[in-house]
Amino acid sequence: MASAPTTPISLFFLLLLVISTFDISTSDDPTPATWPHQFHSVLYVNNSGALQMLDLWYDWPNGRNFNIIQNQLGKLKYDLEWDNGTSYVYTLDSNRECRVLHFEVGILRPNWLDSATYLGQRHVDGFLCNVWEKVDFIWYYEDVVTKRPVHWLFYTGMSAHVMTFEVGAQLEDEKWNAPVYCFGEAAQLERNKSSLVEPMASDYSYGRLVRGVLDV
Repeated sequence: MASAPTTPISLFFLLLLVISTFDISTSDDPTPATWPHQFHSVLYVNNSGALQMLDLWYDWPNGRNFNIIQNQLGKLKYDLEWDNGTSYVYTLDSNRECRVLHFEVGILRPNWLDSATYLGQRHVDGFLCNVWEKVDFIWYYEDVVTKRPVHWLFYTGMSAHVMTFEVGAQLEDEKWNAPVYCFGEAAQLERNKSSLVEPMASDYSYGRLVRGVLDV
C-alpha cells in the first residue's frame, strides 16, 4: 500500500530542526540575500504531483508567518505561525476545522541561509540563478541580477516556484487572528473531529519544512 505523500505542513518544520544541528563554514563564494523583514510572496508548489498555490506573508518584526494554502480543486487552508512555536492550521468554511500545533522553534530568521553551501549558477524557470544547498535539505535558487528568490527544491522532491515577491508588503493586523473555534473547549471538540492536519510523519507545510533552518 503506497504511503501518503509528504504534505505542506511538516517539511518546513523538519528543515528548521535539521539545520539547527549544523554549522557550516562560509567561504568567498556569493552569499544569498538576507530575507526582507516583511514581504508577501505567491508560490506555485508541486508536491509529488499534488499542486498548490501558496500565499506567503512573512513578518519578522512581529514574529509571525502566514501560509494561505489553496490545494488544487480542494480545501483552502490557513497556516498561521508564531515565533513562540505555536501554529494554528484551520479553515474558514462551515466545517470550522482547526489544529493548534506546538514546536520547539519559531519562524525563520531573515538570515536563515547563512552558511549555506554555494553550488554555482544554473538556469531555472527562465532565470540565471545562484544556487545554494542547506544541509542536504533544501536547494535555494536566487536570481543573479535582482537577488530575488526564484525556486526552492526540497529533499523530498517538493518544489516551490516563486511567482511574486513584494518586499515590504504587510497583511492587515486583523487578518493575523486565528478564529475563535481554535481556542477553549470548543477548540478541543473541533480538533477531535478535524481531518485538517495529518500525523506529523507525513505532514508538510512550506513554513514547517523550512523551520528546521532557524538556529544556524
